[in-house]
Amino acid sequence: MNGYIVGAILPIVLVLLRNSKRVKKRGVLVDVGGEPGYAIRNIWFPFPLETAWEGVSTLAELFEQSCKQNSNKSLLGTRKLISSEFEVTEDGRSFEKLHYGEYVWLTYAETFAAVCYFASGLVQLGHKKGERVAIFADTREEWFIALQACFRRNVTVVTIYASLGEEALCHSLNETEVTTLICGAKELKKLVNISGQLDKIKHVICMDDEIPTAVSGRWAVTSFADVQRTGYENPVDADLPIAADVAVIMYTSGSTGLPKGVMLTHGNILATVAAVKTIIPGIGSKDVYLAYLPLAHILELAAEHLIVAVGGILGYGSPLTLTDTSSKIKPGTKGDASVLAPTLMAAVPAILDRVRDGVRKKVDAKGGLSKKLFDLAYSRRLSAINGSWFGAWGLEKYLWDLLVFKKVRAILGGRLRFLLSGGAPLSPDTQRFINICFGTPIGQGYGLTETCAGGTFSEVDDTSVGRVGAPLPCSFIKLVDWPEGGYLTSNSPMPRGEILIGGPNVTLGYFKNEEKTKESYRVDERGVRWFCTGDIGQFHSDGCLEIIDRKKDIVKLQHGEYVSLGKVETALSICPYVDNIMLHADPFHSFCVALVVASRQMVEDWASKQGITFTEFGDLCEKEETIKEVHSSLAQTAKKSRLEKFEIPAKIKLISSPWTPESGLVTAALKIKREAIRRAFSEDLAKLYAS
Repeated sequence: MNGYIVGAILPIVLVLLRNSKRVKKRGVLVDVGGEPGYAIRNIWFPFPLETAWEGVSTLAELFEQSCKQNSNKSLLGTRKLISSEFEVTEDGRSFEKLHYGEYVWLTYAETFAAVCYFASGLVQLGHKKGERVAIFADTREEWFIALQACFRRNVTVVTIYASLGEEALCHSLNETEVTTLICGAKELKKLVNISGQLDKIKHVICMDDEIPTAVSGRWAVTSFADVQRTGYENPVDADLPIAADVAVIMYTSGSTGLPKGVMLTHGNILATVAAVKTIIPGIGSKDVYLAYLPLAHILELAAEHLIVAVGGILGYGSPLTLTDTSSKIKPGTKGDASVLAPTLMAAVPAILDRVRDGVRKKVDAKGGLSKKLFDLAYSRRLSAINGSWFGAWGLEKYLWDLLVFKKVRAILGGRLRFLLSGGAPLSPDTQRFINICFGTPIGQGYGLTETCAGGTFSEVDDTSVGRVGAPLPCSFIKLVDWPEGGYLTSNSPMPRGEILIGGPNVTLGYFKNEEKTKESYRVDERGVRWFCTGDIGQFHSDGCLEIIDRKKDIVKLQHGEYVSLGKVETALSICPYVDNIMLHADPFHSFCVALVVASRQMVEDWASKQGITFTEFGDLCEKEETIKEVHSSLAQTAKKSRLEKFEIPAKIKLISSPWTPESGLVTAALKIKREAIRRAFSEDLAKLYAS
């Protein structure tokens, strides 16, 4: 009888406890300097956090301390490649399939020795003090070892995405006057085409033992292993940095034009690492982290330093070998997550969306009782998470986890306890799906390269969606008025405005770009450095931030590409069928759409030549063949303007009525009023994304 009573009361108690958390304060008002605004700090930290370790002020000190404290524990793991083969499809295309074995590990002591050897080897190679090193490779253990070795010699590292185009690659390497380049064999082949444009490179270090023959004679190419061997035979003392020294010049993916190099000091990165450590519950030496995101991105770089700082384990993988069904995994063999069984992961929303879609596709394919059971379990748990008294709590939750969700959790190894999401907004649907199916909370963060990924972070007990949490302990978050957009800190019911981030995590600025630095960075009368993000946010009553708009017309798509709406509109406006155009991009989608005011004369002339009959111009604009013709013409115009594929609208809506100042959709100077058009055509935009 007692069991029945407990079973009846427990869900009520849990719901009441959950509801009480809705009013939990996570951020509080704080008095800050600089321009007037509405500023919030983390409730537990009255002053921005700079470090969480006594006597540690640089990443080099953090790494050395952890290696000494955890010397015999495993640190870096890489899977052994057993075989590689190519599968040929019926249409003649070939795809590489890889068979990997177990992880092979380096201990903290072995990793520290490898770092010391490589640091000494750099000196023996001829790399001089004050010169910069660039790392141009996919994420792997050699990347991390090279990074720490450079820190040990106080060498600034230039990080470059492995997927960067030739023009941006040349710009990044030449602007920073890199003399030593560290890369993989795959990346080395890319450099052959631009070798004549690289002015300062003297030494190239290849992470792979097999050096491509195509580069022979162009540079002095040395294998990673040979540099370590030379360093082992000729040791050199460390030349450690201080907190204010530049650790990394990190090139962003670039929203318009060429990428900008952000200067990150040791103190900047350390502040973010220390702050995140306070947010993730129980993080420590038992945690296993699956490292697969680009180390050239601040999210991954900070995450890996955090794991090292707490004595955890780093196992390397890749997005293409992540799960048993990933595109490069040989059928019947295991993906990285299945073998490693991580407890912690970082992810970008696009990857989480793919995981969600993959699970749903499998469930739908099974159909029958399996699908009905999954749908029932999911709806019951969703009701509970949303606060329903009649959702699945307690024993029922345990049973659904055992019967349904255990198999889903095996996709990522079955031990995942916390997932960090950043880089772009995470859709509420995906967030709930991961919460339920994988049984793990998601810490959704907001930050930028310019703030070392530091800004805000949602706590483990915050189950709300659509928000990015309270300020991290290293940051102040301030909203300032943007009257032109109608966003004011005096707005009701929530203060709104442009988001400024201040604190020790805010970087020095852009390398060799004083104009952009002055435009985006501020230092107040109290010495606090601020970065103006250009994003628009609003604060909830509990001190959590929600991103609601972008000050500039630049939008980051779901996969991380930046789209400059104005640039694309200017390029497409020369299309003969276009009278006016508004491009629309949504961070929760991977493609753009457009509202196109059709040029009546041009479209009617085309219809007449094609023998298409119509009664009114509005009817003609609704016809499928008309939409197809205009869309095709836009694509041709985009190609001539050298737009990227993601910048070209995937779907369009033809508008028959012109936009005039009288309609309120354009200004007197005939510039489009983006927000007014969004509101007027909200249903059409929704249909474009839904279709």
